[in-house]
Amino acid sequence: MAIIIDGKKVSTEVRNEIKEEVECLKAEGINPGLAVIIVGDNPASQVYVRNKGRACEEVGIKSEIIALPAETTEEELLSKIDELNERKDMNGILVQLPLPKHINEKSVIDRISVEKDVDCFSNENVGKVVIGSPRFLPCTPAGVMELLKRYNIEVAGKNCCILGRSNIVGKPLFSLLLAENGTVTVCHSKTENLSEITKNADILVAAIGKPKFVTADMVKDGAVIIDVGINRMENGKLCGDVDYDAVVDKASYITPVPGGCGPMTITMLLKNTLTASKIQK
Repeated sequence: MAIIIDGKKVSTEVRNEIKEEVECLKAEGINPGLAVIIVGDNPASQVYVRNKGRACEEVGIKSEIIALPAETTEEELLSKIDELNERKDMNGILVQLPLPKHINEKSVIDRISVEKDVDCFSNENVGKVVIGSPRFLPCTPAGVMELLKRYNIEVAGKNCCILGRSNIVGKPLFSLLLAENGTVTVCHSKTENLSEITKNADILVAAIGKPKFVTADMVKDGAVIIDVGINRMENGKLCGDVDYDAVVDKASYITPVPGGCGPMTITMLLKNTLTASKIQK
């Protein structure tokens, strides 16, 4: 039976550490701030933005949520980002994705100051992650690495397999695992003989958005299973990309869904905002 990696517990530990640091900065007259822009009324986006606001409040970071109507033009949004780039009281800027189709996401991401890009989406910040000298760490991959660290799971020398090559999870996580001296393979929709690769992995990360895709016959005995996926089943319940019930007896460690990687993403955003305030001071 695998040891369950408790993302809620680790998230609480990290947030308590962030809260202490924020209090120290405030004693020096520095008040970290995060601005979150949401365009339109996507219900899922609204939930994410509210959660980010609550998380900021929990650790003492000032948050400002800027809600813009769906018909906001790209020029108007870029102008709002320019305004926030100049504000000294806002150390981090986040634009909630997805954006309405008439707005170019890349143009918006590129407009955010690299020192305030706490999502770590800009070309410069992604490049710094790849070469091993990051300004910020991308939030979900950083959350995965923090879970491995807090559970004393060694990456160096291990065969690490990532399912999924997205710019948000798969690609940056490749760089972070490599920086810890893991031997990393990235698999995707064109990978042949997939299960032969996954069965060789000491650490298997699933981030493809396919419910219960990873089955027991794809997993090596004693592997560490990190499930980044979050999918809603027909019965309304959430599940990951891993068939948890089938795999839990085979793994040495496993993240549940919900309660594994999910709680870590916003926590690492808070950590990036704290880092941004230190850089800017």
